[in-house]
Amino acid sequence: MFQGKTALITGGSSGIGKAVSLMLAAEGAHVEVVASSDLVKAQQVIDEVAAAGGSGTPHVADVRNRSHVSQLIGNIEARRGKIDMLITAAGLFLPSPAGEADLDIFDNMIDTNLKSTFYCINAVVPGMAASGGGKIVCFSSVAALMGVGGYSSYCATKAAISMMVRSLALELAPKDININAVAPGNTATPINETIRSDPEYAAYLADMEKKTPSKVTFSDPDDIANIVLFLLSDKARAMHGSTVLADEGLSAGI
Repeated sequence: MFQGKTALITGGSSGIGKAVSLMLAAEGAHVEVVASSDLVKAQQVIDEVAAAGGSGTPHVADVRNRSHVSQLIGNIEARRGKIDMLITAAGLFLPSPAGEADLDIFDNMIDTNLKSTFYCINAVVPGMAASGGGKIVCFSSVAALMGVGGYSSYCATKAAISMMVRSLALELAPKDININAVAPGNTATPINETIRSDPEYAAYLADMEKKTPSKVTFSDPDDIANIVLFLLSDKARAMHGSTVLADEGLSAGI
C-alpha cells in the first residue's frame, strides 16, 4: 500500500507510534523512527522492521526544539528526496492539579504535545507541497472531548491539536496535503503499564470497565495504528481536518 513512500514517525519507538512504524514498514514504507532521547529504542524498532524485510532509519531528536526539528527533517529530505507521510505520535501524559501543579511539567506538556506537533508540521509542509502533496496524522485524545480531573493541561493540549488540525486543513488541502487526527482513549502502552498491572489500581480498572461499552478498558495499540494507516491511505483522500475518535465507546454516554 505504501511501497516506496517515506514516513516520519515522532514517538515512533514505543506505544502507538511503534505500532504505526511496524505496520507502515510491513506495507512497504521506509520508516524514519524518532525517539526523544534513547537511540537504542529507535534502533530496536528498526531491527524489528529489518527482520520482517522492511527498511527504516533510527533517530533521536528533541522535537520540542525547533532547530532539532528543522535539522531532522532537512537531513531526511536530503537523503530520501521527500517525506510523504508525517505521524506526530510524541507526547506526554502527566498530572497538573490546580493549586499544586509543577509549572515545569505544565510547560513541558505544552512543548511536547502541542508545540512539537506544530514544529514538525511547519517544517515538513514546504517539501511536501513542492513534491505534490502528502499525508499528516496527529494525535489528539478522548481527553480533548471530556474533562479529566487533575489533567487539565493534558486535556488542553489535545483539544488544541484537534482544532489546529481542523484549521490547518483549510491551508493544506489546496496543496494536496491531507491532515487529520486520531483521538484514542485508554490504550495499552508503556505509559500506563503500572496502572494495568498494579493491584492498587484494581478498583479503578473495574470502574473503567463498567464505563466502557466494549469492555475493552485499554485498546490494543495495533487497533489505533490501523486507523492511522487508513488516514494515511488514499482511501481517506476525502478526509481533511477530521479527528477520528477511537475510545472503545468510553465517551459515548458522557
